Amino acid sequence: MISPIAIIGGSGMYAMEALSDPHWVAVNSPFGQPSDEFLLGQLGEVPLIFLPRHGRGHKIPPSMINYRANIDALKRLGVRDIISVSAVGSLREDCPPGTFVIVDQFIDRTVARQSSFFETGLVAHVSMAQPVCSRLGEHLHAGATALGLPVRHGGTSLVVEGPQFSTLAESRLYQQWGCDVIGMTNLPEAKLAREAEICYATVAMVTDYDCWHPGHDSVTVETILAVLRTNSEQARTLVRTVVPGIATDAKAPGCSCRHALDHAVITAPEVRDPDMISRLDAVAGRVL
Repeated sequence: MISPIAIIGGSGMYAMEALSDPHWVAVNSPFGQPSDEFLLGQLGEVPLIFLPRHGRGHKIPPSMINYRANIDALKRLGVRDIISVSAVGSLREDCPPGTFVIVDQFIDRTVARQSSFFETGLVAHVSMAQPVCSRLGEHLHAGATALGLPVRHGGTSLVVEGPQFSTLAESRLYQQWGCDVIGMTNLPEAKLAREAEICYATVAMVTDYDCWHPGHDSVTVETILAVLRTNSEQARTLVRTVVPGIATDAKAPGCSCRHALDHAVITAPEVRDPDMISRLDAVAGRVL
């Protein structure tokens, strides 16, 4: 049986067309309310689940997204692979608007988000040295290349709290750190997916240069929205291209992402909080 593949859509991507039997389903989570209902359907022979990260109509700001509920609900729906799509700004001259970056590293500058499922009473530490699934990243890069999309395989994304954009001084600092793009939503999403033992990869779609660029002040909202619309349509095409290969990937069962909790839980069994164990039935039930 093929496990459903999830698509988390960011700015400009609030639905997935080309699905057969599409229907929206509400999913309860012990971690609260997810961003929206989940769009379930079939893409050929593959079950697909779509979640608009900001909710339909873009009503939730980055800091207020309930990332824990989103990932927990996807795990309850049987998801083993997540493709995240997000809009970002570029910190590199050679990474212009319209470029797709298959991010492989993050720097976390968020400060007000719950970044772990594990709390007092049940402690676990997962590795984030390689924060995204390289197997999914390879599928995405191959698909984008086959489609002729402008794509970079690998890159560091700086994730800020938002909702404000960076100051000029911050933007220049992030360049000195060697960051390639800047966004607001891939963390703690990637951390939580790792804790839930779900393979996760992100397609960062560049809409504009960040404020470091000399031409930044001449960029209009209309220009950004036009790039966003084009990027979103290309992202949908990319998803349709890569999903069949991901669904039948023979390497998936052995992927290290799916065994992230093997040695992560450190709290002794006799002192684990029963309420925490109950809340983590989907996320960590395999090891608890």
